[in-house]
Amino acid sequence: MSTELETQCEKNVVNVQGGSADTVYAVGLIGAWVYYISRATTPRDKFIGFLKGFAWPAILVHALLEFFEKDEA
Repeated sequence: MSTELETQCEKNVVNVQGGSADTVYAVGLIGAWVYYISRATTPRDKFIGFLKGFAWPAILVHALLEFFEKDEA
């Protein structure tokens, strides 16, 4: 019975390593906000810049794919 109780009392230990991608994304998010919002002239443009800040990786990949497509032609 004591082994059953010991088994129930054991705690699972989870070691998480890495996580630098979250930091890179956060720095990129802040940088994108500064870039887009500082160039906005209207409140609507500032709101769109705020949303673009979340989507900057997709915008970057899209621009790179367009660049590579033009390079092949």
